[in-house]
Parts: sequence; structure tokens; C-alpha cells
Amino acid sequence: MKKLLVVLLAVLMLCACSKTKEYSSHLEKVQSEGKVVIATEGMWEPWTYVDGNGNLTGYDVELGRAIAEKLGVEAEFVTGDFTGFLSGLDNGQYDLVINGIDVTEERQAKYDFSNTYAYASSYLIVKGDNEDIKSLEDLNGKKLTNSPGSSYALLGEQYGASNVGGDTFADTINNLVNGYADASINSADTYGLYIKEHPDADVKVVMTIDPLDVAIPFVKGEYNKEFLDAVNSVIDELKASGELSSLSIKFFGTDITVK
Repeated sequence: MKKLLVVLLAVLMLCACSKTKEYSSHLEKVQSEGKVVIATEGMWEPWTYVDGNGNLTGYDVELGRAIAEKLGVEAEFVTGDFTGFLSGLDNGQYDLVINGIDVTEERQAKYDFSNTYAYASSYLIVKGDNEDIKSLEDLNGKKLTNSPGSSYALLGEQYGASNVGGDTFADTINNLVNGYADASINSADTYGLYIKEHPDADVKVVMTIDPLDVAIPFVKGEYNKEFLDAVNSVIDELKASGELSSLSIKFFGTDITVK
């Protein structure tokens, strides 16, 4: 009997120790833990990348740091493939995903979004000698190279393209040049920066796509409402002070906070 009681007591203690603390809201969790865990690729200059000194930086990264500072907590960044970011947000692995995420109807069905913090124009890009693709309609039956699950990949798939993947912008360019893919849809600003550094790259722009709102997704529900409101307040404050515009000009050379 004593052995049974000892075993039961041990089990109860183990359960008590392993039980995750419950919070009434996501904002309470972040403030109680003193940190906000932010997912970002770290491979998409100038949005999110590692600089020559090995430091994680970029427009999205510095926005994340500013949000953390305004909330009075530390910013903890987790880098990786965009493919798993939204599922990680769903299961509570990350508090925020800040990665140049376009606001689309499909995403709005599942997520609430913060106030817009950027407007992202994009290009349809092909190899220099490609004369078959001049519009999104021409993607039908073609191979696209983009990060799986990204808004670019989803847009191409809507027009009948199959996606062969590509973790970084450089990967997508290499896939085009080497004939592994026919086209890529990507950030106009990222393309401009790449061409500035690689003027001889054998690629060209065949179409400019209208800018989309860029914002931060939140899982729908009352648990995240206060957190969303707090992040919106920070974004509004950064806009009003001019800090957000300054960040944009620093990383993009232009103000993408306005259309």
C-alpha cells in the first residue's frame, strides 16, 4: 500500500511540474515570460537576413525588435523555412511571425492581421532568353520557383504553375538560370537589390504585380485580441514618429510604408 501511495504521489508531482502555466491572454503570456518569440527566415534580404558580421537584421527583424522594446520584453528570434511558420504560430511555437507576409483572402479566413506596416510590389521574373512567359496567365503548365506556402507560390499555383521550391532568393535565380524552373514571383525590392549586386545575372522582369498589404498574422480568437491591439498600437506609434519610414529607407532605399 505504501509503495502504491509513493508511486501515485510521484505521478502527481510529475504532472504538476510538467503542466504548462495557463494565461488569460497571449499578451499576458508574453509579458509574464519577458520575451516575444519571433519567427523569421533570415535568408531574404533586405527583409530578414544575416549581415556580414553574422548579425540577424533586416526591415522585419528591426520591426520585431521595436515591437518587443515597446512592449517591454526581449525579442527572441527563431530562423528557418517559411513553410512551417504559420503552423508554428497555430500551435504556439511562436508568438509572432514577421516575414513580409502578404495579406490574402485565404489567409484572412484563418488569421487576423495587424495594421499594414508595408506595401510590397512584386515582379514576375524569368531567364533572360525566355520569350514564352509575359504574364501570370502564361504560367499555366510551367514550373515556378518560390518558397513553398509563400503568397508568391500560391499565386503562381492559382495560374496553373507547379512549384519546384527555392529557400532563398538566390536559389530561385539559380533555378531560373540553370533551367530547373521557368519563372519566379518575388519582391521587387529584393530583386532590385540582387541585380544591383549581380548586374550580369541572366534574368529579366516581364511583369510588375500590384502591391499587396504586408502585416503580421495572429490566430483568430479572444486569446490574441489584446496582443493584436498592443502590436497595432506599436505599429501606429512607429508610423507616427517616422521610425518605420526610416527603417524602410535604411533597408530598401525607399519608403514602402506608403503606396
